[in-house]
Amino acid sequence: MRERGGKATVDERYTQWKSLIPVLYDWLANHNLVWPSLSCRWGPQLEQATYKNRQRLYLSEQASESRSLAFTIILAAVMLQTDGSVPNTLVIANCEVVKPRVAAAEHISQFNEEARSPFVKKYKTIIHPGEVNRIRELPQNSKIVATHTDSPDVLIWDVEAQPNRHPMLGAAESRPDLILTGHQQNAEFALAMCPTEPFVLSGGKDKSVVLWSIHDHISSVAESTSKSPASASNSSGKQSIKAGNEKSSDSTTVGPRGVYQGHEDTVEDVQFCPSSAQEFCSVGDDSCLILWDARVGTSPVVKVEKAHNADLHCVDWNPHDQNLILTGSADNSVRMFDRRNLTSGGVGSPIYKFEGHKAAVLCWSPDRASVFGSAAEDGFLNIWDHERVGKKKERAGTKTPNSPPGLFFQHAGHRDKVVDFHWNTSDPWTIVSVSDDCGSTGGGGTLQIWRMSDLIYRPEEEVLAELEKFKAHLLSCSPKS
Repeated sequence: MRERGGKATVDERYTQWKSLIPVLYDWLANHNLVWPSLSCRWGPQLEQATYKNRQRLYLSEQASESRSLAFTIILAAVMLQTDGSVPNTLVIANCEVVKPRVAAAEHISQFNEEARSPFVKKYKTIIHPGEVNRIRELPQNSKIVATHTDSPDVLIWDVEAQPNRHPMLGAAESRPDLILTGHQQNAEFALAMCPTEPFVLSGGKDKSVVLWSIHDHISSVAESTSKSPASASNSSGKQSIKAGNEKSSDSTTVGPRGVYQGHEDTVEDVQFCPSSAQEFCSVGDDSCLILWDARVGTSPVVKVEKAHNADLHCVDWNPHDQNLILTGSADNSVRMFDRRNLTSGGVGSPIYKFEGHKAAVLCWSPDRASVFGSAAEDGFLNIWDHERVGKKKERAGTKTPNSPPGLFFQHAGHRDKVVDFHWNTSDPWTIVSVSDDCGSTGGGGTLQIWRMSDLIYRPEEEVLAELEKFKAHLLSCSPKS
């Protein structure tokens, strides 16, 4: 059965994708979630071994009603016997990341959609005050994370020092190490951490962008571990949050360094310039892309009035080429801007338009300057290369005749909207992605960790040379007649 217009149904598309896993992927792990998750992020690498590495993985668990009928009945029966509710949680997991060219093709395609992956093990749970809408790790110390929830505040957590909590019905909430205040209305999704300094950036429904420094609230690990045994695992010499976890009933509150006004509707996403704690950008439901510089005041430096033809959902700043900024919009396009020439007559003037994707999340590759990913409600996670735009020659199998220019890989393992994804800087072509496909999986959604075959993204000459060697090897191994 096909949908109107000849498009494959979700089940047909998924079945076709699953049959191609051994060809398209070097490794894939499928993890059925108990509860829906709205965010997933890589944490620090913990251990390197011969065939796989162990790494922290951060994700959320969201108390939800979108469950199977049987589960809902059981849950209702349990809750009738208690006075509490199922808590929202921030989950710290350990992930075994299989190294490139190690997994056997027949193994990576054999997984049960309704099962948890053996590669993902829960390590610690933090009971979060409200839903976890966004998780962002501090680049200078990825054991410190910020979370957005349905409130005006940003919450900061030292995930190693926080005690492990059991998410029982009616359990008390964990206490964040820092609470960042400054928004006048809820700030739910727009959140970023600075690559160069311990600065935090947020946007919200109050149409404002807020900047904080947590520099004064962090200290050396030696100082922290001498007071808190829970922090003993922080032995890398990096920084840890000074605030204790159980010494006071109140968390430390931090006010903003600056509040920046210029948007006329909700700010949906924010991002720092990769080389500066003072320069950042934001996008919002007013269709605007705004560049800011904290050194010159709280007003916009550049305001692109009509960056897209609809609300803007996401933005990312290229860490390799800092003139390039990506934006995603409800107008079904991703646009790439050069900050040296953002507007033409007050209207956005992108250097590229990538059509056919209503991106909710954008992220540049940490490994290659021209590559980025975009995830959307259509269930696809697209991998693009802007250097391929305009090139007539495409490698066989990496581009379908009807695909938009620049698109060279499409991850179709999710059966409903992809709500978040993150490239792994420790293993740059490995991606974690999470989707809200509770109805299809019989669980709370799907988390997948995957790495496409390197034959897809490596230079063509290199791949052809390797295939020639493989061909010669096969011929030398064949029996002589």
